[in-house]
Amino acid sequence: MSRVLVVSQPMFLPWIGLFEQVRLADVFIHYDDVQLPQGRSFMSRVQIKTPNGVSWLTVPIERSKSGKLLNEVVLFGQGDWRSKHLKTIRHAYAKTPYFDLMFEIVEKIYSYATDHLSEFNINAIQQIAQWLGLSPRFMRSSLTGVEGASTQRLVDLCKYVNCETYVTGHGALKYLDHQRFEEMGISARYMDYKKMPYRQGHGEFTPYVSILDPMANCGERTRELLCSDAVYWKNFHVN
Repeated sequence: MSRVLVVSQPMFLPWIGLFEQVRLADVFIHYDDVQLPQGRSFMSRVQIKTPNGVSWLTVPIERSKSGKLLNEVVLFGQGDWRSKHLKTIRHAYAKTPYFDLMFEIVEKIYSYATDHLSEFNINAIQQIAQWLGLSPRFMRSSLTGVEGASTQRLVDLCKYVNCETYVTGHGALKYLDHQRFEEMGISARYMDYKKMPYRQGHGEFTPYVSILDPMANCGERTRELLCSDAVYWKNFHVN
């Protein structure tokens, strides 16, 4: 069996699709030493469903104290944003079938003591992955010693962890050099998201909200929603 590597920037309480990637991975590398995207990004915010519809949950960043890389981004120290987030999540999901189960995990996530965004996100992703029964080898790019950029660094990371398959999300279509993977004997594959529907409150169904949403609405059955596979790049078409 070919070993699978997934490399992803540590997103804030990400959508279920990120955990579909975790499910496929033998090794999952948090890409924590790349630049924070300009403007608003999923590194610091995510959508949730509320009684008033879809709303954004955003982590405040202390930009004056932050460096350019994700692992240098500092969380805003003034104001109790954690307790405000918890109140918002409680208000949004208090009436869902599995609120208590979800909120117990959320409280553990928000009690994690760190003033760095990537640390907060990595801890949250790994706690939720463990609850989902997912157990790839988690690593951080900043600790691998593998340098470089773009496709070449991803190829080198595959070699570093001895993986012959690289699985990624659709955003990589913009920059990935597929031939470089081919030359190194690595199969590049894109996620084929099934976006499985489930009973979701407050309006029309959307799969792009935080993983907290299916956790609150489906409980342990959230694991059954993780059923997507990945498609070889030559056969992949965006739906």
